[in-house]
Amino acid sequence: MVDLTDYLWIVWLVFILVCVIIELLTLDFTFLMIAVGSLAGLGANLLGWDWWVQILVAGAVSVLLLMLIRPVLLRLMAKSAAAVPPSNVAALIGMGGRVSSTIAELGGLVRLDNGETWTARLSPDRTQTRIDPGERVLVSAIEGSTAVVVPDERTD
Repeated sequence: MVDLTDYLWIVWLVFILVCVIIELLTLDFTFLMIAVGSLAGLGANLLGWDWWVQILVAGAVSVLLLMLIRPVLLRLMAKSAAAVPPSNVAALIGMGGRVSSTIAELGGLVRLDNGETWTARLSPDRTQTRIDPGERVLVSAIEGSTAVVVPDERTD
């Protein structure tokens, strides 16, 4: 009769593969730590240890990695994510520009400092009703494809 524990290494490999796939989908480092712990269980299997020792080794290594390594990795990821500059529309907020076409109640055009030309309108909290071409403005918000601008009060 076939002893199924002789093929336990296949179970370890499949479990490691499943954990790595789940980790790639979640990016939370939990299943990565479990996969590495399972790799330790596979190592115990290759050393010929009993199945219950393999499970204990895999569990102990997984718990240690989850408690010691995962928090460090999460902190590093959060720190590097905070250093990423804003992109797309978020990068336009606060950007300066120069009015190309008079901005009045129906809107106008503004050429931003990054070279893009946007339709623009005045921010509703301003009392000013018109900005003439050549004047500096700051983008305070983006609504759809329109830049909401305020006059730039800095002196050149």
